[in-house]
Amino acid sequence: VQLQASGGGLVQPGGSLRLSCEASGDELATGTRLDDYAIGWFRQAPGKEREGVSCIMDRRRTYYQDSVKGRFTISRDVAKNTLYLQMNSLKPEDTAVYYCAVAYWSNRCYGSQYDFWGQGTLVTVSS
Repeated sequence: VQLQASGGGLVQPGGSLRLSCEASGDELATGTRLDDYAIGWFRQAPGKEREGVSCIMDRRRTYYQDSVKGRFTISRDVAKNTLYLQMNSLKPEDTAVYYCAVAYWSNRCYGSQYDFWGQGTLVTVSS
């Protein structure tokens, strides 16, 4: 599975961004559906370890990191093979490189469980 992330940029505090991640590859082209995978968004801020932001596991079980609950929404469009992360009320501490990822199986929003990764898109929240 290949993943292409987009949508990052510079935004002021309180603003919004929507990240997209288009999935492609032989498995998706030959009948595997995007919701057959666990999907997730992770981020890595300068000088910090990568962390799970939001994931969908077991087709419908959703996880959000406490710091983004109520502000971020993860979703997917199976017909378009695309993952999304809607980010509202952005804060400077949300500044990071954001990565999309998919897994054959995951029961936690842990990066170590994810098999395929996008290239990352930079989100900068600053006035």
